[in-house]
Amino acid sequence: MKQAATRVPSEARLNVVRPRLLLRHPGAALLIALAGAMGMLYYHLFLFMPRALEVRSAKGLGGGYSFGNDFYPVWLTSREALLNHRDPYDAEITQELQIGLFGRPLDARHPLDPSRRYREFAYPAFVDLLFWPLAYLPFPIVRVLLAISLPIITAGGLLLWLRAIDLRASPSLVALFLLLTLCNYPILEALFAEQLGLVVGFALAASIAALTAGKYRTAGVLFGLTTIKPQMVVLLISFLLLWSAAKWRERRRLAESFAATQALLCCSALLVWPQWIQQWVRVLFGYRDYSGAPLVIDILGPRFGPIIGPAIIGGMIGVSLAVAWRVRKYSVVCQEFRLAVGLLLAVTVVAILPGQAVYDHILLLPGILLAVGSWHRLLPSQRLIRRLTAIATAALSWQWIAALAIVAIRPLISPQRFYSAEIFALPIRMAEPFPFVLLALLAVLMLTGLRPEFQPCAQTKSLQSSA
Repeated sequence: MKQAATRVPSEARLNVVRPRLLLRHPGAALLIALAGAMGMLYYHLFLFMPRALEVRSAKGLGGGYSFGNDFYPVWLTSREALLNHRDPYDAEITQELQIGLFGRPLDARHPLDPSRRYREFAYPAFVDLLFWPLAYLPFPIVRVLLAISLPIITAGGLLLWLRAIDLRASPSLVALFLLLTLCNYPILEALFAEQLGLVVGFALAASIAALTAGKYRTAGVLFGLTTIKPQMVVLLISFLLLWSAAKWRERRRLAESFAATQALLCCSALLVWPQWIQQWVRVLFGYRDYSGAPLVIDILGPRFGPIIGPAIIGGMIGVSLAVAWRVRKYSVVCQEFRLAVGLLLAVTVVAILPGQAVYDHILLLPGILLAVGSWHRLLPSQRLIRRLTAIATAALSWQWIAALAIVAIRPLISPQRFYSAEIFALPIRMAEPFPFVLLALLAVLMLTGLRPEFQPCAQTKSLQSSA
C-alpha cells in the first residue's frame, strides 16, 4: 500500500514531452508550423485588418487610432490625471477618448454609432498609476514600445507556463510552441490592439511559476497585479484564496501578500481619486450595455442564448466551485491542481468574458499546454478522450490551415467572392467553438484525475515557502 501511495503522485504529475512521443519528425513539424504561422500573420496584418478598417471607415469611425486602440484609454486617462488632475471616469474624458479612437465623439442620432458610453475608461483607477511613466511620452512612441514589449512578454509567459506545469520539451518543440502562440488569431488581435490582457497573461504565468517554486509572497504580489483586468482572474483568484486557506499555516503568505498588494493599489488610487471605486462600479454596470454577452450566450444565438445561457453559466460556475473545493488540499505540483487552473481559466473565457473578447483568449494557453503534455496518455485512453483530443486539435489547427488556403486562392477568385463572409472569414471560424472543446477536454481529464486511486496526491506535502 505504501508503494502504491507514493507512486501515484508521480504518475499524476505531467510527464516530459518528448518529440518521439508527440512528433516523430520535429524538424518537419517546425517547418509546417512556420508556414502556418506566416500564413496567419499575413492574413491578419495584410488582409483581415485592412478589411476591418475599411468597414470601420465606412461607418464614419475611421478617423482615430486603430493600432494600439485598447491601450489608448489607459495612456490618455493616465496623462490627463497626472498632468491635469482630471478624473479618468469623467464624461468629458470619455468624449476625448472617442475622438482619439474614432476621430469624433459618438452620437446617439447616428444609426451606425455604438453607445455614447462606448470606450469609456473601464479599468480600476490604479491601472493609471501602474502605467504612469508612459503618460509622459507621445502615444505614437508608446505604441512602438508596446509593439516591441508585448510579443516579448507573451513569449516569456509561454516559457513560464512550461516551467509552471513542468512541461519539459526539446528546443525545436519550444520553438514550435512560440511560433504558434504568437501567430494565432486571438494573440494577433491582442497584439494589434495592444491589449492589457497580454500583461495579465504574463503575470498569471509568472505567479503560478513562483507558486510552483514555493515563492508564495512573490506569487501573491503577481496575482495582485493581474487584477488590472479582474474579470480575467476572478475565478482563479477565488480558487487560490480557498487553496491558501485550506492549509493556512503553510500557504498563508500567498493570501497575505495578495491582500497587501490589493490594499496598496486601491489605497494609492484613493489618495488621488477619493471617489474612484463608486465611479468604477457605475462604469461596470453600464459596461454590460455595450460589451456584449458572455461567449456561451453569444454562441447560442439571440433565440436561445438569453433563455438558457444564464442557467448554463450558473452551472459552469457551480462546477468550478466544486472543483476548487475538491482540489483545495492538493499540492501545487499535482496534475490535478494544474488541471484545475486550466479548467477555471477556460470557464472564465466561456462563461464570464464577453463573446467578442477573443483578445483575452491568452487564458486558454495553460489548458492547451496541459492537453499537449497529456498527449501520450490521451491517445490510448477512453474513446471519449480520444475524440475530444482529435476535435480540439482540428479546431486549434484550423486557423493556420485556412489562412494558408485563403492566401493561396486569393489570386484565383474575384475580390467580390474573396471578401464574402463564407470565404474571407474562414480562418477565424473556430475562434468561438474552440474554447468549448478545450473546456470539455479539460473537464474529462479533471474527472479522470480525481478518481479515488489518485487521492494520495492530495496528501502530499505542499511546497514550503522560501519567500
